[in-house]
Amino acid sequence: MSMQTSRNSIREPILTRKSETSISHVWKRHKEKYLLLLPFSVIFVVFTVIPVLTSIVLSFTSFNMLELPKFVGFGNYINLLVNDEIFLVAVKNTLFFALITGPISYIMCFVFSWLINELTPKVRAVMTLVFYAPSISGNAYLIWKLIFSSDMYGYSNAWLLRLGFISEPILWFDKKEYVFPILILVQLWLSLGVSFLAFIAGLQNVDRTLYEAGQIDGIRNRWQELWFITLPSMKPQLLFGAVMQITSSLSVSQLSIELAGFPSVEYSGHTILTHLHDYGFIRYEMGYASAIATVLFFIMVFTNIIVQKALRRVGV
Repeated sequence: MSMQTSRNSIREPILTRKSETSISHVWKRHKEKYLLLLPFSVIFVVFTVIPVLTSIVLSFTSFNMLELPKFVGFGNYINLLVNDEIFLVAVKNTLFFALITGPISYIMCFVFSWLINELTPKVRAVMTLVFYAPSISGNAYLIWKLIFSSDMYGYSNAWLLRLGFISEPILWFDKKEYVFPILILVQLWLSLGVSFLAFIAGLQNVDRTLYEAGQIDGIRNRWQELWFITLPSMKPQLLFGAVMQITSSLSVSQLSIELAGFPSVEYSGHTILTHLHDYGFIRYEMGYASAIATVLFFIMVFTNIIVQKALRRVGV
């Protein structure tokens, strides 16, 4: 009798725990939160998850938007990686572009936000607007097209002629060696966007008492504060900023089209997204364009995984 009683007493807490983790119990306890998340979840599924899955499915078909999709298996991917030389150029340009602009823009966002965070509130607000403005300027490309205009009236040519460095105007976007550096320069100018604001918000939310505790524990300079306190305290913002900078650096298209033209000279400004624009919106080969989009999607996912693992070591 005593053994049966002890067994029942052991089983009761286990049954209670299972009931507490059941779907119905969780729903009753947190249904208000799930209802608040429902509108965003529906929008996210309809406009993000379903299009991504549809694109992956279409990448295995031949689809011109006039006829029904025809299944071709891995034919699009084979053509993309074996026969499409322009795509390989686009991959090289995109990865090289992201390798330069991604880390530099990420560091720029954090350094400028760190410096601006030390200013008084009014000055900080003004400086934040000054640095953030280029990223929300819709026609920012027009400024750089004027600066690097290929005639003598462009600002760069006018000053170089006036200073005697050149004897005739440089055709900036008609020569391969100039196109890529200009695109990198403009992308870095546009890079202080949402990540920059996220870093400022993260710096504002760091608990100031941690710095006092750190001084007691032996932290003696600002660099130690940055590595052991500031960065670990804003890991969510760092991760968000990394994702945004990776996405923006790998998805350059409009910048290249507006400045270097389409196609650019010797495909010097051609990127994966520009190649996608070519096949998706000009040739209407949607199956092939979906294969390009799928490759770009997995490149972004793989890069984000690597960056997440690197950010976990911050402050260790």
